[in-house]
Amino acid sequence: MNKKSFLYRVFDLYYDGFRHMTLGKTLWAVIIVKLAVIFLVLKLFFFPDFIKQHAEEGKESDFVATQILKQ
Repeated sequence: MNKKSFLYRVFDLYYDGFRHMTLGKTLWAVIIVKLAVIFLVLKLFFFPDFIKQHAEEGKESDFVATQILKQ
């Protein structure tokens, strides 16, 4: 890639910025841990697989259709 091209300069800007970051690395680690907690742990405990528990295997679409159309 040519060093004067736009994509190279953008890549170099971000690469150099992340390489020299001190406090930012810690903040990124905190953000990643928080996202892991939100999406992995909370999903397991607070959002059970309702369709898998109430529908027969292979009949999931029929279960959803009846639940949506039920009045």
